[in-house]
Order: sequence, then C-alpha cells, then structure tokens
Amino acid sequence: MVDDGRTGDDREGLDGDKGGLMARLVETRAFFLMLAALLLLLVLVDQISAVVAGILLASSLGFFAVFVRGREERPVRLKSRQPPSIWPETGVKRMADALPDPCVILDRRGVVRYANSRAEAAFPIRPGDPLTFRLRAPDFVGAFDRVAAGGPAEKVEFLERGATERWYEAWFSPLEPAASGSDRSGFIVLIFTDLTEQRISEKIRVDFVANASHELRTPLASLSGFIETMQGPARDDAKARERFLGIMHDQATRMSRLIDDLLSLSRIEMKAHMRPETPVDLTKVIRGVVDALEPLARDLGVTIETDLPDEPLVVPADRDELVQVFQNLIENGCKYGRSGKRVLVAATPPVGGRGGPVVSVRDFGAGIPAEHLPRLTERFYRADIQASHAQRGTGLGLAIAKHILNRHRARLLIESRAGEGATFTVAFTTSLTLPDSEKSEKAV
Repeated sequence: MVDDGRTGDDREGLDGDKGGLMARLVETRAFFLMLAALLLLLVLVDQISAVVAGILLASSLGFFAVFVRGREERPVRLKSRQPPSIWPETGVKRMADALPDPCVILDRRGVVRYANSRAEAAFPIRPGDPLTFRLRAPDFVGAFDRVAAGGPAEKVEFLERGATERWYEAWFSPLEPAASGSDRSGFIVLIFTDLTEQRISEKIRVDFVANASHELRTPLASLSGFIETMQGPARDDAKARERFLGIMHDQATRMSRLIDDLLSLSRIEMKAHMRPETPVDLTKVIRGVVDALEPLARDLGVTIETDLPDEPLVVPADRDELVQVFQNLIENGCKYGRSGKRVLVAATPPVGGRGGPVVSVRDFGAGIPAEHLPRLTERFYRADIQASHAQRGTGLGLAIAKHILNRHRARLLIESRAGEGATFTVAFTTSLTLPDSEKSEKAV
C-alpha cells in the first residue's frame, strides 16, 4: 500500500472540498438551463429576435465554460493542515545523523526504526530488532516503558558491562504524540551521552583527595605524638628531646615537600592548555641538573654519566619545568637504581631533521616489575611503597613530569626488565633551529 503522507483529516478535507465543488457546479448549470429556457420563450412570443437570443445564449455558455475550467484548475484547499506523520525515512534521519552522540529512533513497541552511525558503533543495533536484544539494564528498560506508555521525557544512567565498563546517560523523549484511532502510535527518540570519562575523573579526584589526606595525616600524627611526648615523659630528657626534634624535622620536611608537589601539580594543570614557546637548549638544562645532583649521587655511591651532543638541542619549552622533569628522572635513577652504581643520561637530535630530540635516563638497578609500568605516572602510585618512604618520595614526581611533558607536547616512555634496570625516555615532537648568531642569546 502506498502512503501519500496525508493524515486521515487531510483526506477528509479533500473529499469535502470535492463535494462542495460539485454542488456549486450543479447549481450553476441549472441557472444557465433556466436562462436558455427563458430566452427560447421570449423568441416564441416575438419579444426579442432569434439573433439576439442566440448571442445572449452563446455568451452565457462561454461564461459557464470559463467558470468550470477555472474551478477545475484552481488548487484544492485542504480543510485540515496538520503536518504529515513523521517517519525515520524523512527529516528525522538527517536530524539523528547530525547529532554528535549516539541516537536511536524507536517505535512505542521498543523496535529500532533507525540508528545513526555513532549508535551502531557504540552498540551493535540493527533497525528492526527490539532494543532489549542489546540493552537490558532494568533502569533503562523501565524508563523506556514509562515514556512509551505516554509519560514525559525521562533520563536514566546505566552501566554497560563488557570488555571495559562504560557509564551512559540515556534520554528518552516522545518524538510525536500517539495518534488516537491510528495504526501509527508515534516514535521515541533515544540519545546516549557517554559519562565514562566523567566518572573516571570523579574517581581520580576522590582518590587524589583521599591519598593527599593520608599522606599529610601520617607525618602530622607523628608530629603530634612527639610533641605530646616532649611535653610529658620526655620533658626533662635532653637526649630524647634532641632525637625527637630530629624526627619531627624530617616529618615537617616531608609535609613541606608534599605541599610543594601539590601546588606544583595544580599550577601545571592550570597551564595545561598553554603551549610554551621560549627556545630552550636541552643540553644546557641536562648539564645543569647533573651538576646539581652530583653531591646526592656521590652520597648514594652512584656515578652519573652523560652522552650529549656538542650542538644545542633547542625546543620550545618552559626551562624551569624541564629542569623539574629531568631532576625528578635523574634523582629517581640515583635513588631507586643505586644498586647498579651508575645512571646514564643520553640525548639524540631529531632523526632526519624531523620531529624533536629524544632524551633517555637509564639506571642499572633491580628494575621495575612489568605489572607496575602502566601505573607509574598515576598520582601517589608507588611500585615499592617501603622503598618510596625510605627515599622520602611523595608519589607525585612522575605524575608531575607527565603533566609537564603533556603541556610540551612530549611523551614519556618507560621500559624495564627485572635485573636490568629501567629506562625513562622523553620524546619531543618539535625542535627549533636557530641561526648561529642567536643560539647563545635566545637558547636559555
């Protein structure tokens, strides 16, 4: 059966207009028949001549023909101007395709009538299949049933389990009201919003606050305990007081480092969208950091070796932030790889003049177990908690380094094998080439 797109009221109006037109035509034809009869009567009683009567009759017939033709060519005015019924084959399909989120058009039975490409990618949905074949979360199904029964628009959050868990917000809304007495019962639009990244961010934020509170609470509790001891049993014990003051100083220093790292991380995140543009010579930065860490390395029994090119390696950067990155990486190599007795810092220029320079920091210690590598740059994550506390680490160093390198459009790669040490590689994506006369002036 071919659907012309008109509603029942449209067809009723069309039929009504046709009936009215026929009635008016019948009335007009009767009028002209009466006129012709009158003219014939006048001719018979010799009131007018046959020629005049013929002229009048011909004129009347011509007017009648023009009237009928005009009525037939005149566009029919529909009594009802309700919009045609909406189906996915028309503008609704284009609307769904234009949305940036997954969108599905359903009938009120829950059968998929149309799904845009984003919905097909997120959920293997095919037109003609019931939606519950693919999505069966109770809250999700309940929301659809209420809207399909004539309820208002409704949204619901649900968890889609699979290889990875993903959170979605589903928005159900009637696309057109159900038509009473019609076999078409209207449609429902379903739009999905992916909340996974938002949920992950919320979890990271909650974990961050919990970890920061824990890291601050531990030294604070230690300080409070020693203060109470010095005010009580050790009030007059000079030797104990001296030992306790040293421990309190270490704990206060630990709190200070943690606060400094938190503030540093906050500042870096605030500038994450601002790409640095100042020319910075990496070789100068690395040599400066190595010189500054020589006393620490000597105390740990570690030798820092360098393999740096003679020419400058210039990148657009924030010098202080790069100092912080390489100081963290080289210091970690000295502390956690001290059993290997040496740390090698190497830098290479861009290959083929493309991309940016690459800097690697390698230690020859015990290495890092493979299961810890993907999470090393998470805030407060430690592969060895006991060793980290022993080295006075805050658990934020690599997280800060990663955020700094992200701002510089650089990547941090970590490789390690048990017993063979670990290698931290910083790969820059861009470099600068300065004239010889400007290298010493602009490359800081």
